[in-house]
Amino acid sequence: MTQDHDTPEPVAAPVSAAPSTKAKRPASPPRGGTLALALLLSLVAMGGAGYVGWRQYTQETSVRGAMQDAASQEVRLANVERANEATDNDRTLLRQRLADAEQVNRSLRDELLAQADRTRNLEDAVAKLSERTLSGHDGMLLDETESLLRMAKERYALFHDAAGAAAAYDLADKTVAAVNDGAFSGLRQSINNEREALVKSQPTNQVGALESLTQLRATVVDLPLKSLDDDAQGAATDAWSRVRRALSSVVTVQRVSASPLSVTDARFARELVALDLAQAQAALLAFDNEAFVAALKRADANLAGAFDDKDEGVKQARARIEALTQQMQPKQPIELGAALTELRNLRSVHALKPVEAKP
Repeated sequence: MTQDHDTPEPVAAPVSAAPSTKAKRPASPPRGGTLALALLLSLVAMGGAGYVGWRQYTQETSVRGAMQDAASQEVRLANVERANEATDNDRTLLRQRLADAEQVNRSLRDELLAQADRTRNLEDAVAKLSERTLSGHDGMLLDETESLLRMAKERYALFHDAAGAAAAYDLADKTVAAVNDGAFSGLRQSINNEREALVKSQPTNQVGALESLTQLRATVVDLPLKSLDDDAQGAATDAWSRVRRALSSVVTVQRVSASPLSVTDARFARELVALDLAQAQAALLAFDNEAFVAALKRADANLAGAFDDKDEGVKQARARIEALTQQMQPKQPIELGAALTELRNLRSVHALKPVEAKP
């Protein structure tokens, strides 16, 4: 820019100097056009120089901008190349990892297949073992059920123990419920039927009957005996009374003992009734209803024959004995064994199934 402004100055100097040298000469009119032409030429030269300078400046500016753009493009290109190289490296690493993962997956697939085979073999072994275990478990439970049913049947037949037999049937029902084989599920209905029959046949209140007998045994000691002298006087007719009064002054008849019965006879009567009541208790504990009723009848007969019927205590004792007799009347014996027979038949049929399945 400074160079463009310095070039026109030497051209203008001669033009300005020429008039100064020629000022001494007389002015001539034709030389004014030359000055204007020179000024015009100098202005044109200055404009051309300015234009050239401006063009050079713009070109340099554009070149400088282009160079900067090129440099930035080169930087960007270098960055892109580095990014591409990094991407290529990442892609290479990813391929390697994928290859490694594929190898690992292949090995895992092989291991899973081998594990599946082992698991299948293990399941087969466990299934066989479970079948043996279940068969042994069911067999043990069925043996226990058969033993309980047989024990209940014999206990009822020997001791008439309906409560004990019902308890054994209850245990047998619970044991059959634990059997895994569904073929024995219908057996529980037969067991429950026989158990309900046993429950209905047993005495309703055995404990209360035992307590009542114990109270009766304690009451017998205080019950009054029958007076034989009063009976003889009550049975005598009026004629015999007159004869006895007539002969009373001559002959006197009286008992050797002062009491209506001797002390030995009174003790024997009370002990006999107490013994009958004790036999009734023993029969009740043994679940023998027939012996129980027979002992109560003997005790009632002894009370009626040896004790005072008019006494309220004797009447109450006989009423309690009668109530116990009606309560413990012997019932129809129950036929047990249907459930046991059904169990044996089911076990025999179940044992033949594997034999029939063989070719």
